[in-house]
Amino acid sequence: MAGIFKRFMSSQNFWVSTFRDILFAGVAVGAIALLLYAYAGVWPPLVSVDGLSMDPHMHDGDLILIQKVSPDQIMTYAAAQSTGYRTFENYGDVLVYRPFGRADMTPVIHRAMMWVNASEPMWAGSVAAPDSGFVTQGDNNYLYDQCSGICPNAPVKPEWIMGVARLRIPYLGYVRSLLGIFHI
Repeated sequence: MAGIFKRFMSSQNFWVSTFRDILFAGVAVGAIALLLYAYAGVWPPLVSVDGLSMDPHMHDGDLILIQKVSPDQIMTYAAAQSTGYRTFENYGDVLVYRPFGRADMTPVIHRAMMWVNASEPMWAGSVAAPDSGFVTQGDNNYLYDQCSGICPNAPVKPEWIMGVARLRIPYLGYVRSLLGIFHI
């Protein structure tokens, strides 16, 4: 068996060396994917931004690494103002979530602005929240998602959250979008 492996690894045959290179690339990509999943705790761990709602802190075509976290670890804009906690140049965490938890809807990447409990107004003068959850808003948007067409009158429930944005890689999201792979 060791002899076969040694011949395979040292062969100069075009087809054998090509297969060996493809096999090595596949193992390397698989290892990177496993490491990303181990860190992120969610699949896919990378999403691409498609739109301008998070300008100037995230841009159309950015690739974003997300990480699954416990809802009690999410820092809202309101809470972060008193501690100074900032991500992507603003207070609070940026969430990636599926509106209404629906897999057939395009995920949204917006900042967690505040936590609201069920039956409390979501903000001054708003309707009462039907459930407890996060009120969210794009950094470039004037309205909360809960008073726009994104997630009307419904705070983002913790189970709808795919993850929290951790790292932005400019322009690589365009490649992901061109391939038709998961974009938001």
